[in-house]
Amino acid sequence: MSKERQELGRMGENMAADYLTDAGFDIIARNYRCSRGEIDIVAMEGEELVFVEVRTRHGALKMGTAEESVTHVKRERLRALAARYLCEKKYDQWPPMRFDVVAITYEPDDVNIRWIKGAF
Repeated sequence: MSKERQELGRMGENMAADYLTDAGFDIIARNYRCSRGEIDIVAMEGEELVFVEVRTRHGALKMGTAEESVTHVKRERLRALAARYLCEKKYDQWPPMRFDVVAITYEPDDVNIRWIKGAF
C-alpha cells in the first residue's frame, strides 16, 4: 500500500472517529489488530457494541463508492475479527452488537461522510 493511500486511510479513520464521537459514541479501541486483520474502530453507542469499518475514497469514483468496497469477504473477516476481539477481552456475556460502515469520499474542497448503521 502506498504511503499516500495509508495517509488517506488514516485521515479517513480520524474523520470517522470524530464524526462518531460527535454523534455520541464512546470510542473504546482504534485499529484493533490480530493475526487475522484489523478492525478500524470499536465503540459503544449506549449499550450496543459497534464494530466500524471505515472506507475512504479520494476524488473520482472509478473504483466504485467507498461503501461498495466492503465486499462479502471483508464482511466475513470482520465478523471473525469481532468474535476474536470479544474472546480476547473476556466478555462474560456478549453485549448487543452491530457492524457499521463509515464511507468517506474526500476531495480537497469537499468531504462527504456517509454513516451506514447496521450495514451488515
